[in-house]
Amino acid sequence: MSETKSSSVDTSRRDFISKAGVATSAAAIAPGVFLTAPAAAKPADQPVDGSKRWGILVDTNKCADHCNDCVTACEKENGWGESEEHSSEGQKAQWIRTVEIKNKATGYAKTLPMMCQHCEHPPCVDVCPTGASFRREDGIVLVDKHICIGCRYCMMACPYKARSFIHEDLHDQKPWAPRGKGTVESCTMCVSRVDAGGTPACVEACSAENHNALVFGDLYDENSEISRELKKLDSVEIRADLRLNTGVRYRGI
Repeated sequence: MSETKSSSVDTSRRDFISKAGVATSAAAIAPGVFLTAPAAAKPADQPVDGSKRWGILVDTNKCADHCNDCVTACEKENGWGESEEHSSEGQKAQWIRTVEIKNKATGYAKTLPMMCQHCEHPPCVDVCPTGASFRREDGIVLVDKHICIGCRYCMMACPYKARSFIHEDLHDQKPWAPRGKGTVESCTMCVSRVDAGGTPACVEACSAENHNALVFGDLYDENSEISRELKKLDSVEIRADLRLNTGVRYRGI
């Protein structure tokens, strides 16, 4: 497996599961889909390391009004969203969503995509009692559904409301994006694509429509497109006051 956690899961966290008395069946997966960490395309002897840090730059000046291409692409790639049946709208998963921000003084408004910000210091990881929420050495924040007990502490801790809880049975899952009833999920930055040398589906879709509002790349590589763009014009973190050092940056807000 190509993923490595920045810190190992200690035995005290595992003890929490047995003491809580939570049935392991809560993480049951659909027939034919194995409940494993997100698929990795790298050889097993080449785990991720800290030499890279993946990130996304969102240029809101290029985001088209009422555009939802990034959301649609994420739904299609990872198998969540419109194809699911829910007993209520509030139970629909949201790995990425579009939100509108408005300056109350001037009325100026912007629409932008919101997803897991892949923080360097992720609050979701800090509060997770089992170690299911973890940050890879290359900066991608994930959920290990083998040990997620569905407590939803991470959802409460996330300042971006970027995580969803799976309430109901799932069907027609993607083998590279396994999901489980009773577990929490969020944007994975299309980790299987990244490990194969590709780009997240949202970035690819935005480029295909010639909006080019999303730039993906290695924040540590001075010659990468994202690093060059960050040097060229200023960008901001959402809720920079929390000092989380997010991997997703925004321009034009």
